[in-house]
Amino acid sequence: MTEMIEVQIDSVRVHLMTPNRLVVLKQINSERYLPIWVGVYEAEAITIALQEVEMSRPLTHDLLKNVFTAFNARIKRVEIVKLENDTYFGTIVAELNGVEVRVDSRSSDAIALSVRAHVPILVHASVMEKGSITPEEDMPEESQMPEKSEPLPLSKEGTERLSVFENFLDKLDFDKPGDTNDSEEDKPDQPKKPKKK
Repeated sequence: MTEMIEVQIDSVRVHLMTPNRLVVLKQINSERYLPIWVGVYEAEAITIALQEVEMSRPLTHDLLKNVFTAFNARIKRVEIVKLENDTYFGTIVAELNGVEVRVDSRSSDAIALSVRAHVPILVHASVMEKGSITPEEDMPEESQMPEKSEPLPLSKEGTERLSVFENFLDKLDFDKPGDTNDSEEDKPDQPKKPKKK
């Protein structure tokens, strides 16, 4: 158990470009985060349990918890034990007649069950080392930001290309401020003077 790190669910996030969701686990008493991609249904199951929404009929993870209870097995904790090829492997740890039973599980299902059973989520230290992120380390410091430099001078070819636009702009007839040829109707921003009777 010394190699296991306790985490809690920090957030469940939506990615606009993919149908998947991101469950972010945060290490207890630390600023290390473990992001795990999960399916839409698993994310919904986790969110429903976190928000304590009551359903008229048991969902799959509610059913699984009820099965453990029916067989007098007490869920003690869930673990995320391995990270291989961007896939997280989970385990549900239960106690049955004084014997510890370990059930292989997807990490998303284990997390959804942990919320319902109100048990800790533990992550193996090697998984945390591989997959976690720390905001302080990952964010560049202000001192490391590149300084703004003067733009490089245009090449001869670039200058010739821009001259075409300059010629075009010179030929346009823009209204100049103070031009007296404009009628009152052409100046919508100015209040109209009342006509004298």
